[in-house]
Formats: sequence, structure tokens, C-alpha cells
Amino acid sequence: MVTMKRVYDPATSDDGYRVLVERLWPRGVSKGAAHLDAWEKGIAPSDELRRWYGHDPEKWEEFQKRYQEELKDPAAQTILDDLAERARHGTVTLVYAAREGEISNAAVLQRLLAQRVV
Repeated sequence: MVTMKRVYDPATSDDGYRVLVERLWPRGVSKGAAHLDAWEKGIAPSDELRRWYGHDPEKWEEFQKRYQEELKDPAAQTILDDLAERARHGTVTLVYAAREGEISNAAVLQRLLAQRVV
């Protein structure tokens, strides 16, 4: 199972394997308070894409397309394969910083990983 949770929300035992999917460390959160198992910068959007998108709902459709193109990178595919394998055996929680999770990179990753887990 693949879930999503904002880094600012408290970690719970139900989260399972917690992985930060941001390129930059979230402001105001200590590494201890984040309770992460991994930080996978390799599947975060590039700085260029992140800046262009700016979480503008009008750019959401195009962001998804561009982000999925970036995720075709072999290193990103290896990370996604590992996370999908973990999700087959337990919960993987994609931890993100954006205010609106439904239009975040974590939402794209959750959908892609769910397709791999089946």
C-alpha cells in the first residue's frame, strides 16, 4: 500500500516506511521530528520543473506530463522499483511538504507506484 502524508503532520506507526520525496529539506522540520526511513531526492522533480510549476493548479496537467518524463531516468526507475517492492510487503508513506497534496509530486508518485504494486 502506498499512502501520502505531509511532513508537518505527526508520524504514526501506521505510516510504515516513510520516505521524503522532496529535493529540498522542508523548512522548520528537524530530521529527528520527520521520522524518515529515507530521503529520495532522485525521484523529486528537478529544480527547474519545481520552479516552473510553483504548485499552480492551472499547470497541474502539464506538470504531471513533464514530471513523468523526468521519472523515466534509469536511476529514478530503480528507486521506484524499490519502493514498489516495499509497498508489496507493507505500507510506504510518501512524505511531502506542499500545502496541497492532491496537486503535488507525491500524488503523481502515489499513482505511479500503485500501478507497479498491482
